Amino acid sequence: MFASANLPRVLRRSGLRLLDWLLPASCALCGTGKALLCAACREQFFSAAANGARCSCCANPLAQASLAAAGLPSDSDASAAAKAAAYQDAALDSAPGTTPVTLADSRCGACLTSPPAYAHTLVASSYELPLDQLVLRLKFGQQLAYAGLMAQLLRDAVLRQRGYRLPDLLCPVPLGARRLAERGYNQALEIARPLARQLGVPLAPRLLQRVRETAPQSLVTPAARQHNLAGAFALSQPALVQGRHIGLVDDVMTSGSTLQELAALLRRYGASRVSNLVFARTPPR
Repeated sequence: MFASANLPRVLRRSGLRLLDWLLPASCALCGTGKALLCAACREQFFSAAANGARCSCCANPLAQASLAAAGLPSDSDASAAAKAAAYQDAALDSAPGTTPVTLADSRCGACLTSPPAYAHTLVASSYELPLDQLVLRLKFGQQLAYAGLMAQLLRDAVLRQRGYRLPDLLCPVPLGARRLAERGYNQALEIARPLARQLGVPLAPRLLQRVRETAPQSLVTPAARQHNLAGAFALSQPALVQGRHIGLVDDVMTSGSTLQELAALLRRYGASRVSNLVFARTPPR
């Protein structure tokens, strides 16, 4: 007969096995060590040097020859900018290995010619091997532990940008009801939750809603992507947006069509600025 005194020990062992499955015991990129991401891979793939110079608007890499002089973005709310800068300085002090970088308002030719509705895009990495494995394991492997790691790496990338005013509110890119039911969670929200806590910015998880199911953007031709998203999103509380800087959180930015559609919607309802905080940027083809 099973002794009741052994029950806590059995449950504890079962819990540890479940924890081992939820929290991989080695680096996701190189397979060594006992951390989700080892120090060497963090430095190799996620440092300021590894990320390189990017367009401040769309986050595509900038050619060295086209880099503009670094400068601070203009902002009418000086007190809010000063408060955000003070917070970033304090956060940098508590984040070992986080090297500050002045935000250069340097835009690529495409963003200068046709400015999108969003003002800035900040990313932690490029969406390429082996970094895509973090996204794939979160998005399709149901390994939610990677959401916290991705939020931490994105937070470090954001805090490196001195001169960048933190958003007043964070909003995850919403999933449609059908896709949410299939997956069981919204990977953008799973990243946004810890990111909001780490940045000290309020989270509005249901402010943006997808009211029309759309074909996956990856299956739509680039020319048809904006049309595919037309009318797909709505705001649940427009009053929360008026006069505020809104940060959109997502896992991957490819063409930027989804973020453009959401930013345009937010701007129509009075958002003063929209920024994209995205874990990975697909390199331009």
